[in-house]
Order: sequence, then C-alpha cells, then structure tokens
Amino acid sequence: MIISTPHEDDPDPQVAAMYAHDLEADGLVFSHTRAMAVNPAAHAAFEALVRAVVPSIGLRVYELATLAGAAAIGSVHCLLAHGRKTLDAGLLDEDGLALVLRDPEAAGLDERDVAVMAFAARLSQDAASMTDDDSARLRAVGFSDRQIVDIALAAGARNLFSRTLQALAVPIEDVPRLSPQLSQALREAAERRGAAA
Repeated sequence: MIISTPHEDDPDPQVAAMYAHDLEADGLVFSHTRAMAVNPAAHAAFEALVRAVVPSIGLRVYELATLAGAAAIGSVHCLLAHGRKTLDAGLLDEDGLALVLRDPEAAGLDERDVAVMAFAARLSQDAASMTDDDSARLRAVGFSDRQIVDIALAAGARNLFSRTLQALAVPIEDVPRLSPQLSQALREAAERRGAAA
C-alpha cells in the first residue's frame, strides 16, 4: 500500500477512536483500519450504514450476507475479520463456519440463510443481471420488503468496503483468536470464490 496513513498519535479524534478500538481488541492497528483512517468521515458513514441495516435483518443475516459477499469477490480481509465476528457472536462454530463457506446448502443452514447467502453472492458477482426473481426468492422465505432492501444494502456495503481495500492493495494481517485451520479455510474460500467470479 503506497498511500500514507495517519500516525498513531494523530490528533483527529475519529482517527484516535478507530486506532484505539483495534488496539484494545487486538493489540495492533490493522492495515485496513489505517487505510480507512485517511478519510475517517467516510469510515463513520460506512459504520452508520451498517447500524441502519442490522436492526431489521439481525446480526446473523448481516454476517451471512457479509461473508457470502466477501467470499464472492475474494476478499481475504473481510472473510478473516467477519469470520471472527461470526465466531465471537456465537453465530457459528469454527467447523460450521468453514463448512458454510464451502457449501451453504450442505452446511445444514435453513432455507432463509441459504437464500441470503445466494443473494449476496449474486449481487457481488453480477448485480447487473439480477431481476425481481432474486428479490422474490427472499420474499418467498419470509423476508419483508424492508429486509430485502437491507440485505441488498448489507451485501452492497461489503462490496464497497472489500473492493476499496483490494483496490488500495491493503496488506492482509492474520486476525488474532482464529485458529490456523480456520484462517486457512477462510483464505481458501476467498481464493476459490474469487477465482470463480
């Protein structure tokens, strides 16, 4: 990454808060945080978007859409980060998470979860070819119009963040508290899905 990022003693309170969050949680400031700290107002806007969509769809649906979107575009950054968030929230265990990323339908997910992941992956790979049929599949498994919009926003937001990190060639660090086996499975999911896109 050739862009210059704010130093850890930067006086901007938003930058300080972003860095403090990483340091408190993991003892280091991730490269993706440093990159986003170049425009902390944009980062705050992204976080506000996430906060606006999660209440209607719930954390599980948000994380499944995020994981499927990140996998579909080959985003190692976001698979590692949200793999851990999924584990920390108790939404899946390590074995379940690895299986979900290999094959959502074979992982024992219910039809709602599978539909969310398929929608997010399709949006991430070829949104221009999507039709009302894609939204109708979400409606058929019980999602409201508001929830369908928020699932699309969740997947779209992941594309914004993940593709920005990829475009800036932001280095990928290991994420603490992930086993080596799961880290490898998450990286392989990014390579597999990204290559297929």
